[in-house]
Amino acid sequence: MTFLITAFATFIGLFIIVPIGFAFIRAFGFYTIVEEQKCHVYVLFGKVIAVLDEPGFYLLWFKLGLNAIIVNWLGKCHVVDRRLDQIYLRSQPVNSEEGAPMGIGIWSEMRVADPVNYLFKNADPRGSLCANISNATVRCLSNMPLGDLLENRHAMSQTVRTEVSPKSNEWGYNLGSIYIRKVHFRDAAMSRQIEEKVVNRLRQVTSAIKQDGANQVSIITSTADRQAAIEFAKAKAMRPRIVGEALQLIAQDPEIVDIMFELLEFQMMLDGDARITFVPKNSDLLNQLIAGREPGPSGPPKLR
Repeated sequence: MTFLITAFATFIGLFIIVPIGFAFIRAFGFYTIVEEQKCHVYVLFGKVIAVLDEPGFYLLWFKLGLNAIIVNWLGKCHVVDRRLDQIYLRSQPVNSEEGAPMGIGIWSEMRVADPVNYLFKNADPRGSLCANISNATVRCLSNMPLGDLLENRHAMSQTVRTEVSPKSNEWGYNLGSIYIRKVHFRDAAMSRQIEEKVVNRLRQVTSAIKQDGANQVSIITSTADRQAAIEFAKAKAMRPRIVGEALQLIAQDPEIVDIMFELLEFQMMLDGDARITFVPKNSDLLNQLIAGREPGPSGPPKLR
């Protein structure tokens, strides 16, 4: 039973009494806690009496004096978020120098540098900054050549940032990067026409590349054929010269020449269609009988 009473008392003390006590202390400005990337601006009777822009634990009586007791009752504490913020404005309308309707998507990042100016110089600083970026984009990038709009994004980003930065500083913003992320044609029909032109141009280039390749192949083939024909002609011309040189070398010995021509004569006789009959010497009657016979069917030469 004692354990239950102790647990209940602990619960009441930690979750009810302690939070109420700290809330009461904060209500009378005894202390405050500033979180990371946050800033507290204390205003009393329309006047800024303190700006706490560093994270940590603060005793307000040492910062505000006696005003700390009444600032939460008669004044106000503005908590400003100083984290990095980003915005993206889509399809800002501009016209190129050629009259083409273009859309520009611009991305920017910023953070609050001066909380007082952020709170009191402009009723809607974020909306005003967006409008300022949009107006600067239209004002600075209109009537540019179409090629520059499609290619020079870095230069256009620097131009817009230079135009917007002074005004953003007046409103308490520290402008970071500004970048042109997208440039497109707002007219869908124009986009289709450009797409068709690009496709046709790619087809023309592809056909020209194929034709050039075929021409190169034809040139290489014809060159190879011509060189091969020259080499074959040289080889054909070299054969008679080689044969002539061999015969000239053979003709230096008469015996070899006679034997070679006899062999050639016998070879031609064997290759021919004539019949060859060998008869003994002094056989005139046999020669007459053989000559008087009728010629037989043609065929390869036969020896008898």
